[in-house]
Amino acid sequence: MSTLTGTALTPGPLLGGLVALPSVYRPQADTHLLAQTLAHEELGPGTDVLEIGTGTGALALQAAHRGASVTAVDVSWSAVATARVNAAVRRLPLRVLHGDFVARTAGRHFDLVVTNPPYVPAPRARLPSRGPERAWDAGPDGRLVIDRICAAAPALLRPGGVLLMVHSGMCGPEATVDRLTGAGLSAEVAARVSVPWGPVLRSRRSWLERQGLACEAEQWEELVVVRARNA
Repeated sequence: MSTLTGTALTPGPLLGGLVALPSVYRPQADTHLLAQTLAHEELGPGTDVLEIGTGTGALALQAAHRGASVTAVDVSWSAVATARVNAAVRRLPLRVLHGDFVARTAGRHFDLVVTNPPYVPAPRARLPSRGPERAWDAGPDGRLVIDRICAAAPALLRPGGVLLMVHSGMCGPEATVDRLTGAGLSAEVAARVSVPWGPVLRSRRSWLERQGLACEAEQWEELVVVRARNA
């Protein structure tokens, strides 16, 4: 496992200069941590990669730049359009699909699945259907999308295939590891970093404290990358 500090999170060349429509999530600390973890995976021609929730396409493009065959999925049409534009600008082959990742990948299997899903705890019990919050709000415990990915991972991964998923420590990394292990995968926290609270967390501090998800005056958020391998 690698433990990184906030100052270690420097964007790679493919994470800079990306265009994004107003409602599309731009690469931030979680993207950078996941990108650094992805850099240690073996990729190349013949490697089939899936990115769930591609946003600007940053991580999908990183994999495509290394020669992998990449499919990216997002529920937001704005994100789909953004990822397609960024792929075209960089002249990288990228298949970008709109819709739910389970439906759009039915029957397919991948060597690597990478995802930065919505994971911020939010008062509403359902996922938002529009707006920028769609990229981060994920129910009262922040696990509405995380748990779906954990459940779907065994069917998505080929034997020896790897899942890389980043999320907040508020969501319970141990629960993610336990779910993936219970599904038959070998899972661990592969990287972690602490970063200052961003505007979304600061805007709901009182609610997070009442829910027991944050301590009073807490200012740092732990981000983790969970790595799971299909035996």
